[in-house]
Order: sequence, then C-alpha cells, then structure tokens
Amino acid sequence: MKGVMILMKKYKLAVVGATGVVGQKMIEVLQEKNLPISEYVFFASSRSAGKSLRFGDDVYVVRELTEDSLKENFDFALFSAGGNTSLKYSPIAAHSGCIVIDNSSAFRMYDDVPLVVPEVNPNDISWNKGIIANPNCSTIQAVCALKPLDDAFGLKRIVYSTYQAVSGAGSKGIHDLENGIKAFSSNFDSNALSNTSNNNYELEKFPYPIFNNCLPHIDKFLENGYTKEEEKMINETRKILGKPHLAITATTVRVPVFNSHCESINIEFEKEFELENVIEVLKKAPGVVVQDNPTKEEYAIPTQVSGKDEVFVSRIRRDFSIKNGLNIWVVADNIRKGAASNAVQILEKIIKEKDLI
Repeated sequence: MKGVMILMKKYKLAVVGATGVVGQKMIEVLQEKNLPISEYVFFASSRSAGKSLRFGDDVYVVRELTEDSLKENFDFALFSAGGNTSLKYSPIAAHSGCIVIDNSSAFRMYDDVPLVVPEVNPNDISWNKGIIANPNCSTIQAVCALKPLDDAFGLKRIVYSTYQAVSGAGSKGIHDLENGIKAFSSNFDSNALSNTSNNNYELEKFPYPIFNNCLPHIDKFLENGYTKEEEKMINETRKILGKPHLAITATTVRVPVFNSHCESINIEFEKEFELENVIEVLKKAPGVVVQDNPTKEEYAIPTQVSGKDEVFVSRIRRDFSIKNGLNIWVVADNIRKGAASNAVQILEKIIKEKDLI
C-alpha cells in the first residue's frame, strides 16, 4: 500500500558444522536464498575454529562450538555436525529459545520432533518444540516422489534399492574415491581394474576400495542383517508419510559416483492405476521433475542432476509381476536437496509463516 512501510524482522542464525561438506553447502544455499537474516555466526569443532569463511562480501572467523556459545539469543540454528554434537548442543540452543533444524539422525525418530520435507509434510513444522529434524538424504528424495502417489493411489508396499554417491559419506568418502582413481591411473595395467584389493593407498572411510566397486554396506550392520541406513529409510518413510505400519524393505549400496543418489523404487498400490495418470500426478508434484522419454534414451543421471534442488523421476513403468505394481527411478543431489537445501527450505517456511513474506 502506498505510503505504508512494512518493517520485516531480521533474524540471527547459527550454522553449526560450517566447515563440513553439508555445512559448506548450507552456506551456499543461504547466499542464494537471501533470507531476512541480519547476523550469521558460524561454528565448528576446535580443529576448524579460527578458519576464515566467506559469506557474500563479508569474511567471518569460524568459532569453536561450546555450551555457552549457543546461549546468545539465536533465532535459528542449522546443525550439521554429527549426531553426538546434535544430542549435546541442540537442546541447549532450543532451551534458549532458538529453533534448531538438525541434519543428523539424532532426533529423527523422537515422537515429539517433527521430521520434515517441505514438499511433503510442511504442516508438521508447526508442532515443533524447538528442534526439527532433517531426514536422511535417501529418504528425502524418495518421499518427494512417493507422497503424491500415496495420495492418489494408496501405498501398500515399497521396495528400495539405492545407489548412493560417496559425498553422502562426507569428505573422507570423497577422498577414498579420489585416491582410488589416482592410484589406478598412475599405475594402470590390464589387471588393475579386476583386482580392487591391490590398492596402494590408505582408506579413510570405507572398508574396501570404492573405486571400481559397489559396496552393499552403508552405516553399521544391525542384528537383523540390515544396515542402519536401510533401517533409517524404512522408519523415516513411515514417519514422514504418517503410515507406521507401511510394508517397506530396503537395500542400500555405495557406488563410485561423486555426487547425487539414485534409487530404484518398486511400489505396490492399494488402487488400480493407469500409467498416464501416474505420470500426470508426478508432473504436478512440488519439487519433482519427470524426465522420462525411453524412445530418446532420456532419463535422470547423477551428473545432470548435481547442483539442482529438484527430485528427478524416470523409468516410470508397470511392474507386471504383481497387481498394481510400479517401478520408478529417482535421482537427486544428496548434498543439496538431500541435506542443505531441505534444511534451508524448512527455515524459509518458518520465516514466511512468521513474517508472511
């Protein structure tokens, strides 16, 4: 309205784990979003404290995270520093009136902590008690495709098979692939590619070389034979979709790709469907891009998806082995949409609700 000035509150934000792979991507996304934040403070462990960090035109000194540092009247905090750090410091921040958006697995399955993907269950943000959990990267991209399909046809069973990039394992995982490429490139012979055990470099993250390998092992093995990553996908999908008894199984695999996770998802619906209706539902889904043209060999691949926030769906086809069965191929940047961007989107939604921007 002419002659009326609307004053918008400016907020104070902490980024915890600012020097890590996801923390750095959070900072990149925050710069792109240009949210009404007047003060940024960047925290890391004692090993990284004192480093300089550029944000826009300004240079910040990274501070060491301590119990007292989160009592400085922050409005929001983005955490990406591991589960133990989150368990210790998130409640301190929340008790001081700060809303924490935590990227670790620490609080995801707490009944009183919302687990949020903004395109899927944004209303759950409203019942937070100071902590909001960011889901696992592989879960985020899956539910973006599954939620609209559930609304339309009803999910009965899900079978996950994932092909996960090394960036999901952090800088050490990336180094293992880089070092593997260097080792084999510098001493290549006709037998090198067939003998992955003949590595002359130290592994930082994985139990076996990831170069030229696929490792069906992400996170720790559990007594039931599943890994924690597989259990995360199962339990988080149920919580986000509000279906605690949904039949789900998963096999998660680390592959020698630097960035962007791929997932083959087999679905059994409650209702009958026409394939064109499935495609139309996915095309209308928020944050989803359908890239599926078999006649021209067009489908989503990691190198084309990296750097994007959308979830790409391809290879949409019936599973003729069961009634009401469907197969889809889902690809997304696991560091952006699977972590940093999803957290910043949650922050953006909270600010919009507060300021109606």
